[in-house]
Amino acid sequence: MEYIIAFVFGGILCVIGQLLLDVLKLSPIHIMSLFVVFGVILDGFGLYDHFIDFAGAGATVPILSLGHSFMHQALKEAKEHGIIGLGMGISSSISISILFAFIIAIIFKPKG
Repeated sequence: MEYIIAFVFGGILCVIGQLLLDVLKLSPIHIMSLFVVFGVILDGFGLYDHFIDFAGAGATVPILSLGHSFMHQALKEAKEHGIIGLGMGISSSISISILFAFIIAIIFKPKG
């Protein structure tokens, strides 16, 4: 049953993205940015962890989880180090993302 819930939850997110693409004529980068920001907002209110508990990989694999990860790390560092920790958490998340993107670009041949 866990696989079905994860599949349906991830599928619903894909349908939402496709509707934004077709109906509102948003570009893929706008949709990606919107999903990341929405993940940050959901994690800021403490809701995204409930989605992860319910849908498992269906909630951790989509791009919404990237925003959740950024916010989660920033809030964790803020609790430990105060307001300066907020910047530390965000910068470490962004640094890791840039590092992984660089490694993937070395392994695969990017277009452009």
